[in-house]
Amino acid sequence: MRFDDDTELFTAMRNRLFTAVVGDILDTMGLQHQFLPPQIRALRDDMVAIGRAMPVLEADFFASAETGGNSDISGRPFGLMFHALDSLKPNEIYVCSGASPRYAVWGELMSTRALQLKAAGAICDGYCRDSSGILALNFPTFCYGSYAQDQGPRGKVVDYGVAIEIGGIRIRPGDILFADRDGVLVVPREAEREAITLALEKAETENKVRLAIEAGMSTVEAFERFGVM
Repeated sequence: MRFDDDTELFTAMRNRLFTAVVGDILDTMGLQHQFLPPQIRALRDDMVAIGRAMPVLEADFFASAETGGNSDISGRPFGLMFHALDSLKPNEIYVCSGASPRYAVWGELMSTRALQLKAAGAICDGYCRDSSGILALNFPTFCYGSYAQDQGPRGKVVDYGVAIEIGGIRIRPGDILFADRDGVLVVPREAEREAITLALEKAETENKVRLAIEAGMSTVEAFERFGVM
């Protein structure tokens, strides 16, 4: 199945797919470790994020700005966070990891800027803050939950646009991230065409199974006939 661009692809995924069915297909392709840890959840259950990964590498620091040391990042409040945020492109997802969960790594003002840039969401290996503001903006945000403690004197972004890992799952720039109330899934770029095509086919078959079961067919017969469950 061909899509003319990412907007068309992501619209089809949003309208016809969910993370479980794509994850099942990745399993059959031998990609059996693509879901991020389950503590990374939607800030509100109806949130869905689909887009290309723009990975951001965080690190713990112990002051807003240090005059010593050998890296100029130590002297910058928040490190490269503003540069990373401003680099977002339409349909990209800000996905960050590397910090300890002692402070929030995403907030309302960041969401406001991301919306202006037409980004698709934020996925954090950590907490967000200003959750009421993020919810009011309806910006798709996936994280451990809300925690108000600020990143300012505790952490910095040290790089972005580089591969990162969350829970041992590698996320590279341009990989597809698909997040809904059931989890956050990483679809490697080289597998996306096959995975999404097969997932669309599986979702259509699952609808037939549902209708058959609703009509009285047993699950044994349904699985024998359709091959999915």
